[in-house]
Parts: sequence; C-alpha cells; structure tokens
Amino acid sequence: MPTRLLHTPTGILCNRDEQVSRFMKSKLYKRLVYLCATYDWHQQVDRIRADISRDFQYVTLSHRWGEGEPSLRDVEGHTIYGMSIRGGFGKLQTFCRVALEWNYLWAWSDTCCIDKHSSAEVQETIGSMFAWYRQSALTIAYLSDVTDIGSLGSSEWLRRGWTLQELLAPERVVFYTKTWSLYKNITSLNHKMDVVVLEEVEGVTGIERRFLKKFSPGLDDAHLRLQWASPRTTTRAEDIAYSLFGIFNVHLPIMYGESAENALGRLLAEIVSQSGDISVLDWVGEPSPFHSCFPAY
Repeated sequence: MPTRLLHTPTGILCNRDEQVSRFMKSKLYKRLVYLCATYDWHQQVDRIRADISRDFQYVTLSHRWGEGEPSLRDVEGHTIYGMSIRGGFGKLQTFCRVALEWNYLWAWSDTCCIDKHSSAEVQETIGSMFAWYRQSALTIAYLSDVTDIGSLGSSEWLRRGWTLQELLAPERVVFYTKTWSLYKNITSLNHKMDVVVLEEVEGVTGIERRFLKKFSPGLDDAHLRLQWASPRTTTRAEDIAYSLFGIFNVHLPIMYGESAENALGRLLAEIVSQSGDISVLDWVGEPSPFHSCFPAY
C-alpha cells in the first residue's frame, strides 16, 4: 500500500501507523474481536483477512497537474476540508468527497501523498506506483478539460506520459468531467468495461481494447508498448522514460537531472538485456547520444 493515504471522512493525511491506529479504534475492529472469540483459528484468519482488506481499500486519483497543487507540507497536520478551494485544493477536496460517496475510507493523490523532497521516497514511489494503481479498489480519472457535453478523446489526459500507466494499471477506472459529473452520465462501476468509452480511448490512443480491459506489466510486446508512449509528453523530459518503468516491470535508478536520451537509453538497454527482444531497435529518426542503435526520442 502507499506510504500515506487521505482519510476521506475527515480529510486528514495519515501515515501507515495512523491508518492502523484508526482501524484499531473503529467499530469494525471491536466487532471483529468479538466475532473472532467464537471462531476457530482458520475461521479467524479468513475473517480478519476479509475485513481488513475491505477496510483498507483505497481510491487513486489520476489527473493532469494544474497550478497550485497541494503538497505534503501543505496538508500535513490539517484537514483538507477546512482549507481554501483555490488551485488544486478544491480538486483534492472534491476527489476525497467522491471517493467517500463510493464508500471508500482511504484515498491517494500524487500531489500531497508523496514527500517529493526525499529522493529515497521518490525512488520508492516511482518503483511502486504501477502496483499502487493496480491494487487500488478504484481509480478516479478527472478530466479537467472535458465539459459535460465534451468528448473524452479531446482530453490532454490521453496524451500525457504518466497517465498511460494510470489508464492501464487499474482494474477499475471511472471518468469524471470538469464539473465532477460522470462522463456521459455512464453509471457503470467500471468505465474500462463500457463499450462507448473503450471505443473512444482505443481510437485516440491506438491501444487495443484487449489491453485496456486486462493489461499485464512486463516485456512482452515491447515495441508495441513503446508505440503507445511515443506521442505522449511529460513536463520533465526524463519522465517519458520513468513513466514506463512500471509498464515494463523494470526497476532502474531514478536520476532527475539526467537527459531524456540517457533515461530512455537506460530503459531500452534494460528491455533488450532482459528480454532479448531487438524489435525496439526498429525505429526511424534521430539516433541517441546514449547509443546510436537507440532512438533519441
């Protein structure tokens, strides 16, 4: 699980110890202790696993960053519901309220749940982010540039680097428009299984719906996965490579400040080294200063 989660009923950011502490004080915990007194050992284990897994389910936010996104230091020790709604604070508040409406107690946002001043935590986060989205009970994709009558296909969300794994990793995704309305009023529990949404996403991204419905990280279809990423952009040049680490299930050092060509070169070298797949050498364009066999972009 992520290191920190937002408690949706209170809007308070909690670390792992605080999450456990809240559970230990809950009615569910007391009920669980009472029921386990009447169960044999195997029944106790099954019941504990089921109840704790359900209580600690969390929702992840997928979005495009805007101005004034709240950081860890902004929200630590405060309830987000008592803050101003300026900039990204209003988005964060509404996200937590929507997660609570879906009956989840915990929520995660990449804006404030990561200590970006800790290089070790940034390394852990980028290495774990695919798994965190995959293990989430629900991912809420907020399309800030899509009106209630607009089209998902026009959104920049489908053209950004990090949102590729945020589209592929979760088993359940629900899209919300600029006004926090369900996209096209589709009330399905999972928009990734909706025919209309799948057709739109497939048309814009070129990703076949079989991958959209069920995706496995790894080195298979390496050339195809790189094609999915090729038209996407990131704010920091190196992130175009870092955002693919989870998709390829590779673990490499994060070195912000290196060139995009170096980051991509390290990724491609790892793909070839682990898989022996030389299809990634089939490209046209400018050669990379990292290695002339690799593309620069």
